[in-house]
Amino acid sequence: MIRRGEKVPVHVTIIMDGNGRWAKKQGLKRIFGHKAGVESVREATEFAAEQGVKFLSLFAFSEENWTRPQDEVNMLMELMVDAILKETPSLVKNNIKFRVIGDISKLPQNVRDKISSAERETFGSTGLTLIIFLSYSGKWDILQAAAKYYSNKGKIGEMPVSEEFEKFLSTAGIPDPDLLIRTSGEQRISNYMLWQTAYTEFYFPEVLWPDFRKNHFRQALDEYSARERRYGKTGEQVNNL
Repeated sequence: MIRRGEKVPVHVTIIMDGNGRWAKKQGLKRIFGHKAGVESVREATEFAAEQGVKFLSLFAFSEENWTRPQDEVNMLMELMVDAILKETPSLVKNNIKFRVIGDISKLPQNVRDKISSAERETFGSTGLTLIIFLSYSGKWDILQAAAKYYSNKGKIGEMPVSEEFEKFLSTAGIPDPDLLIRTSGEQRISNYMLWQTAYTEFYFPEVLWPDFRKNHFRQALDEYSARERRYGKTGEQVNNL
């Protein structure tokens, strides 16, 4: 339930960090941390929908993650396919739209097939939009946008350059994140949405991702609601908008 007077972010994005450390603490292989993190995804999605958040995006697999041991990458891909298969009916039932953003050409064909199927089945949903970033990097996003911008420069309109450029980012049509959460206490964004997070509020809880639950999400929203976002303006200017 939304609290009276609370500022609810339109777009919350989460860097889901700490799966490997969680597994190590349990004396388990890293993949078990990723498996445990699926429940955290479910809880975060449910809570975001309950709070009226319009977009929830999750950084699941970076372009740099391809350098991990092949057996771990293979198991991660299998886990993603299983999760998408299992969760799609629930997404449809709860009016949640599913999207994947990233260089999906690098993903195995069976993963791409399941992604396409889930996106088609949830296309008409009008509630929360759940976005999974797979095989994504902020530098890749800017570079591919720059290439598209250059090839279309003869067709560019009269909007400011930054606004025209944003049309070619992989996140075109999606509002920039209001709040970025990175679990595990690490305080960096690791090549994630470098353009889009220019004015995003950051929050770095110590909790490891597999332990992230609704109460942790609530704490993040409370912290966000207490902050004053100025976008380079003075507080008085913001208040007069």
